[in-house]
Amino acid sequence: MTTRSVEEVVAGLRANGIDVVRILISDLAGVDRGRDVLLDHFSTVLGADLALCRGLYGVTAGGGVIPLDGGLTAGLPDISVVPELDTLQTLPWEPGVAWCVGSVHSHGDGTVEEDPRSMVKSVLGRFDQWSLRPIIGPELEFFLLEPDASASLGYRIYGSQAGNVYSVGRRGDPDNLLLSWLRLLRDCGFEVLGGNHEFSPGQFEINLNHGEALATADAAFRFKIAVKELARREGKLATFMAKPLNSEGGSGFHLHVSLNDEHGVNVFDEPSGPGGLSDRARWSIAGIVTHAPALAALLNPTVNSYKRFGPDTLAPWLIDWGFDNRSAMVRIPPERGGGARLELRLGDASANPYLAIAGVLGAIALGLEHRLEPPEALEGYGYDPTRAEILPTSLTQALDALERDRELTEVLGAGAVAAFLEYKRDEVKRCEATVTDWEFREYAYHL
Repeated sequence: MTTRSVEEVVAGLRANGIDVVRILISDLAGVDRGRDVLLDHFSTVLGADLALCRGLYGVTAGGGVIPLDGGLTAGLPDISVVPELDTLQTLPWEPGVAWCVGSVHSHGDGTVEEDPRSMVKSVLGRFDQWSLRPIIGPELEFFLLEPDASASLGYRIYGSQAGNVYSVGRRGDPDNLLLSWLRLLRDCGFEVLGGNHEFSPGQFEINLNHGEALATADAAFRFKIAVKELARREGKLATFMAKPLNSEGGSGFHLHVSLNDEHGVNVFDEPSGPGGLSDRARWSIAGIVTHAPALAALLNPTVNSYKRFGPDTLAPWLIDWGFDNRSAMVRIPPERGGGARLELRLGDASANPYLAIAGVLGAIALGLEHRLEPPEALEGYGYDPTRAEILPTSLTQALDALERDRELTEVLGAGAVAAFLEYKRDEVKRCEATVTDWEFREYAYHL
């Protein structure tokens, strides 16, 4: 928490022309929920907390409500949301508004197991026994679409010319939106490293600086909100859906992970170790590889996610790792010293940043605890199923793998995993009961 008093915080906001504070939390899907509070009443919220309905964790993207334990089944009680003042930032695109994330508590025993941010904090506690601090660097891709009433889905690709891979400027971004958004994100307090046009038309990537795990999860959560809001200002749709278009590839959520000791020294680096990596680096890789099937449920959390995978997609298909190899699920970049790290390429952009980071850190903690050793590193181009196990190929398979993984469930919290499984199995059930456009086009005329 900040060392400033509430009075100093409020006075500082008022001096900067702020009269509304937006307090946000994440539901299970990573959708932002919260409330706008007028500054005149912000002190009251800080003193008595902000009450929201616990049932929000069971709200689906379509507005349905799933009867999760503690929510609908308990009569929809309140949760208490405490604004985290250290996360306060003004919104340069929303005059007079500042925003922050909130910590969640219940009015009973104090825990809300299904709260994603609380899961990160809980998993981080496992690293205290080794005096280690996980460091995370996120890379998020997204598509930018614009309304088109003549298109089958109501949208067309923004800047639809192909071949603009890793380009900058107006060639792949006719309105130069990326440049203006980088500046606005910087002015909002995001540690933005840079951005560029990605492989597909209308696809972009913006990289955030690495940092401690909880702060990075907060940043990634708010980054996705910010990009979608900035797109709405332009009358466009920014989507972090894993694979929104049949004609194009998917969007990833890559996580660069390292561990620092109590002195801030990167413990993954070991010049005399195989490949320049320490024992703890190898154990971390092995933890991720061992628990990869269960991690898929958290890092690839939608029915759509599994349409991004497959041979030759540059998205993972097999459970493997390699040195500076982008065809592997876990890539070890060439930097050593303070830059030694692993890059997990499994996640897609639809993942809830809190759940993704909690899951990865949970798997790493298990690798450290059991001193697991990884298999041989991949050499050459991957996607050969004779050399490594295939990842789950559907959300159902991934959910089953998570449910079977008792060790990872124990680290994440049995109640949290149970809530996630119930939420996502409902999603699968509704999808399987829905007649799709493809089915109608394929069968209606001929059958």
